[in-house]
Amino acid sequence: MAKHPAQARRDEIVRLATTTGLASVEQLSDEFDVTASTIRRDLAKLTAQGKLARTYGGAMSLAHHPEASLRQRLGEAHVAKRDIARWAAAQIEPGETVLLDAGSTTGALADEITASEALTELTVVTAGISAMGALSDSPGIDVIGLGGRLRPLSQAFVGPLAESAVQRLSFDRAFMGADSVHAERGICEADLEQTRLKELMMSRADHTYVLAHAAKLGQSPFHAWAVMPARWTLVTDASATPDALQAFRDNGVEVVVAPRRD
Repeated sequence: MAKHPAQARRDEIVRLATTTGLASVEQLSDEFDVTASTIRRDLAKLTAQGKLARTYGGAMSLAHHPEASLRQRLGEAHVAKRDIARWAAAQIEPGETVLLDAGSTTGALADEITASEALTELTVVTAGISAMGALSDSPGIDVIGLGGRLRPLSQAFVGPLAESAVQRLSFDRAFMGADSVHAERGICEADLEQTRLKELMMSRADHTYVLAHAAKLGQSPFHAWAVMPARWTLVTDASATPDALQAFRDNGVEVVVAPRRD
């Protein structure tokens, strides 16, 4: 059975992005003799499927580093994420307003907050569906969800509506997730909309914590980066190597190794 023309075009877009590197909207529009709007819709769908990463004016291939879905990441480094989340929850004071980024580790933090009897009169702002679900029935916790466009792979809201909401808020603490985190480059993600939102979140927080287990340190799987604030804290797990941690310390980053759960 022949492929639907739109699917055949999208497959060819992925092939071109893989073989030539960057693919611009203008080039693809000329190549396939369709409007720029059609190409943008193709790129949006391919990005949501984890086959491409959006760039300004086009897209790039993720053939060598496909983005894992949130469901896939839930099964990775489970113990490490729980250790990190436990330490992070202990930093929150009753009455604070905190931001939980989307992700599996911040989802674990939401579970820790829910289980804590000490955290009351708390306001939690999040763009992550898993965090919203975990906190939705928690007494004494006011949950504010950031609206926007749902990104299926990360189960998170992104885009101008989410950005607008963040600009109207401030946070005592922001707990950030990351596909990876680099000592010099900052937080790495598959999509520029994600990094833009993360930058806004961090800019509105008094204290920023990046929650990342050891396997995410020093990696550069994608080409979209969030510029970090002047001061921030990396929270990782006990399996991180001394060299990996020292790279962050050498760049002025506060490093916390979460203790293992007893």
